[in-house]
Amino acid sequence: MARLVSFLLLSAMLLEAGAGRAQEVIDRIVARVENEVILLSDIHQLAEYQVFVDGKAESDGQILERLIDQWIVRTEAAAARFPQPSDQEVQRSLARLQRSFSNAESFEERKKQSGLSEEEILRQLKSQLYLSNYLDSRFRASIQIADDAIADFYKNRVVPRAESRGQTPPTLEAAHDFIQEALVQRAINEQADKWLKESRSRVRVENLLNENTK
Repeated sequence: MARLVSFLLLSAMLLEAGAGRAQEVIDRIVARVENEVILLSDIHQLAEYQVFVDGKAESDGQILERLIDQWIVRTEAAAARFPQPSDQEVQRSLARLQRSFSNAESFEERKKQSGLSEEEILRQLKSQLYLSNYLDSRFRASIQIADDAIADFYKNRVVPRAESRGQTPPTLEAAHDFIQEALVQRAINEQADKWLKESRSRVRVENLLNENTK
């Protein structure tokens, strides 16, 4: 009996070791960007964060494209010695994210669904905040929003949305700053997209995702 127990324990240990090696094999290089690599686990981590924030994730290919863009932004930000967000900024970002859920229970349920720990969520928040802060600092100063654009947004977006919900629309004056910031953010996104497309042509990228997932 003692020999049988020893054999079963040894078998279990070997199976665990084999499973560990299998997990190591699963994580692989899916892209090379200049002299750095992007791993499959990087895709999975961002997918989990997307599930947490949006309730669903993009495809692996779409996420890889995002990671390549993030590499470009992060590399330029680092070269410019752009500061990392403070702990207070990250906590404020977390508070905003929590408020986007209907209640604390929904927040915790989504976190459980995503499989992310509190530490992983904070790390992703800090990373995303660093990138968005840099893009904001790079493009905001050059953006000018005309009053006509604010009035059009109010008439075509704010008023119809309020009325569709059976609400009284805010006045244009009350909504002015909110609309202006929304239009600034849209312009930043547009300029960032254009800049990233131009930057891609100057960066050596080798996409190995399809090759590695056959």
